[in-house]
Amino acid sequence: MSIFDLFKRLEREKPALGPPEILVVGLGNPGLEYRETRHNAGFLTLDLFCEERGIGIKRLRFHALTGEGRVAGRRVFFLKPQTYMNNSGGAVREAVEFYKFGIEKVVVVQDDVALPCGRLRIREKGSAGGHNGIKDIIEKLGGDCFVRLKIGVGSLRQMEMVDHVLGKFSPNEQAVLKEAIPRACEALEEIIKNGAYAAANLYNADARDD
Repeated sequence: MSIFDLFKRLEREKPALGPPEILVVGLGNPGLEYRETRHNAGFLTLDLFCEERGIGIKRLRFHALTGEGRVAGRRVFFLKPQTYMNNSGGAVREAVEFYKFGIEKVVVVQDDVALPCGRLRIREKGSAGGHNGIKDIIEKLGGDCFVRLKIGVGSLRQMEMVDHVLGKFSPNEQAVLKEAIPRACEALEEIIKNGAYAAANLYNADARDD
C-alpha cells in the first residue's frame, strides 16, 4: 500500500462529524448457514460496499450490526438487522427514531424474486411486492416512501418461495452475481451522491419491461 493509499483509507475511516444524513439498510438473515443464500443479496452488497471503502459494520446497536462512514461527502449510517428477515422493521425503526431520519432518507438494499438474476431496479417508493422484510419495514415505519435498491435473484420456477429465497445461488447465478453485486455497489453510491431518481436513470435502463 502506497502512502497515498494509506492517507485515502485513513480519510475514509475518520469518524463522521455530526449525525448521519442517510440510513442504508441491507436485508438478510444472520448466520453462516444463510450467508450465500438468495435472501442475503442485501447483506452481500452492503458487506462489499463497506469493505471497499474501509467502513466496518461491527457494532451491535438497534438489534443490528451497524457502522458509519462518509460516502460521496455525505455521512451515512449502515445497518444490517440481526432479527431475521421477517422482523427487519424493528431495527430500522429504532435507528430512524434515534437519529430522526425522515423516511425518504432511508435506502434499503434487498433481493427481488420478480427480477431476473443480477438485474437491478431502483424505486423511490412502492408496495412490498411480496417481500416480507420490506413488508415489515413499511409496517414499522408507517409508510412506503423509502428508496429500494432491488437485486434480482431469479424466478421461482417450480420451487416454493421459502425454498427459493433460502436456497443458495447456482454456479451460473454465482457468475452473474459476481458482476451484479459490484454494480449494485456502484448504484448505491450513486443513490447516496445524487439521489434515487438519478441512479434509476443509470441503472434501471435494462428493466424496460418491468
